[in-house]
Amino acid sequence: MKTIALIGCGGWGKNLARNLNALGVLKYIVDPSPAAAQLAADLGVEHIEEPGAIWCDADITAVVIATPAETHCPLGLAALAAGKHVYVEKPIALSTEDARKLSAAADKAQLQLMVGHLLQYHPVYRALAALTADGQLGALRHIISNRLNLGMVRSEENVMWSFSPHDVSMILGLANGRPTRVRAIGSQFLQSGIHDVVTMHIDFDDGMTAEVRSSWCHPEKEQKLIVVGDTAMAVFDDTAAWEDKLTLTSYTIDRQLPRPKAIRGNVQAINVEKGEPLLLEMQHFIDCVDANERPLTDADEAIAVLAVLQAGQRSLDSEGGWVNV
Repeated sequence: MKTIALIGCGGWGKNLARNLNALGVLKYIVDPSPAAAQLAADLGVEHIEEPGAIWCDADITAVVIATPAETHCPLGLAALAAGKHVYVEKPIALSTEDARKLSAAADKAQLQLMVGHLLQYHPVYRALAALTADGQLGALRHIISNRLNLGMVRSEENVMWSFSPHDVSMILGLANGRPTRVRAIGSQFLQSGIHDVVTMHIDFDDGMTAEVRSSWCHPEKEQKLIVVGDTAMAVFDDTAAWEDKLTLTSYTIDRQLPRPKAIRGNVQAINVEKGEPLLLEMQHFIDCVDANERPLTDADEAIAVLAVLQAGQRSLDSEGGWVNV
């Protein structure tokens, strides 16, 4: 790895800048805002307003794109055409057609394309994924993901597109089956045409189901993933203290009674080594570029997530009907 240019330095771009700088790879911050110029000065890196100059800079091995979603495809294609590896924040694009254009361009240029599904790199999620892969929950039956908060209202996208890519990515990462259909319902009351609250249901071909709830009009912050297997249940609560973020609860079902009765077993806090997800994610991107290996959250993973979100949007547009993925 030589150096990286960060394109876009808004609220999340600032976090990317600091982590890339901590890893010693950031050369440029590309953003016209005075705040971006000040951050570049604070970090001791170069600031430019437009990305044209970085395409021909041989020192730039890769670019990190943290701009509005509608710009991801044109910026990504320009970077790949210039021979740069690309990391792009979620969602990869606003349509699977554009996402496949990016994927095809990266494959043709033999460059890495990684998408910012941050929670895939969270140490607690990695531990949860290991538990499910090892069969410690039994066969997966149902997953619930809640991402609720007050604030961060957007006008260019609804709450499903803003919040739910992470949840869908985590669910697909745990699932053994393929999503077959999606149903989404929601409410819009702050801005016409922009849903503030969305509940999305996902069916899988192996019988597993999932539910994703998102809201930016919720009185309490909640970021919780609940995974129900046929022998145990796991909870990843990202708002809890680190030692309480992942718990595993065993249970049995007594079927001798007139109706089934669930009996709670042991509740175990799972010890997970601490780590900063964004720093780990950026290190993974650097490692994949250096080794020329496909990242965990590559274009194929991102397109699968995007297909579910698109189905969810079509369902919202059809007043909550089921839509095939």
